[in-house]
Amino acid sequence: MRIGALEAGGTKMVCAIGDEKGKISEQVSIPTQTPESTMPQLIDYFRQREIEALGIGCFGPICPDKEAEMYGYITSTPKKAWRNYNIVGAFEEALGCPVGFDTDVNGSVLGEVTFGCARGLDNVLYLTVGTGIGAGIWSQGKLLHGNLHPEAGHIFLQRHSADNYAGNCPYHGDCFEGLAAGPAIEKRYGAKAYELADREEVWDLEAYYIAQALCNYILILAPQKIILGGGVMHQTQLFDRIRKQVFERMAGYLDTAQMRDLEHYIVPASLQDNQGIMGCLELGRRAIHGLV
Repeated sequence: MRIGALEAGGTKMVCAIGDEKGKISEQVSIPTQTPESTMPQLIDYFRQREIEALGIGCFGPICPDKEAEMYGYITSTPKKAWRNYNIVGAFEEALGCPVGFDTDVNGSVLGEVTFGCARGLDNVLYLTVGTGIGAGIWSQGKLLHGNLHPEAGHIFLQRHSADNYAGNCPYHGDCFEGLAAGPAIEKRYGAKAYELADREEVWDLEAYYIAQALCNYILILAPQKIILGGGVMHQTQLFDRIRKQVFERMAGYLDTAQMRDLEHYIVPASLQDNQGIMGCLELGRRAIHGLV
């Protein structure tokens, strides 16, 4: 199969061509601007490559419910130019092929359970910590949806007593994303995350918020594996801090094999940052077979 993949992010659109086995043959990046300027470039890229299907993992919120009137739309996104934009309809009309559609983070967890470190598992959490924070959830062997889709970056956490930063979320202020996403780190300390690598207090605070969120997810979702991706998680010094704080916060309450082996339970993404694109290839494959 010749499948197109689009990882549609708030900053850039990553386009790729691959197959049903997750093999990527080419990949390009196009800046995310307005639909009027960006969509013609995306359509032209995929049209020239004569794809059989397209899989889209998209920034959100989106409507992934095929029975809903707004299916295929980007809905209440902070990126105002893309609000209520029918991205699936635009590609279906232009390309004339099946289109698979889900959130970018659901695309990433799908990539990991199909091709990566979570193969064979029925319940997996993929958390991305970058420009925003989001979670892709694989529950009982399928992607989790409900009245919309998980927006786990916007849960409310207990603020650290030494943290006076107001929070960066335009909707909630000091939700998880508002306190711990990349822009929050930059605004709190006046430098980007990678410029703060040797500042231990930065990563102790970041681990405090991430670990607190993970404990909530563990208690609610009971995942068999937790995968942490996104630009902030390239600061690998975070992992041991997060595991330590999860262990301390859980206080021995859950006596499971996973909780006794946090090094293999809370892990980095395993597909060289291609988990999202590879998940989009799987969304495209499923669209061909009517599985999405």
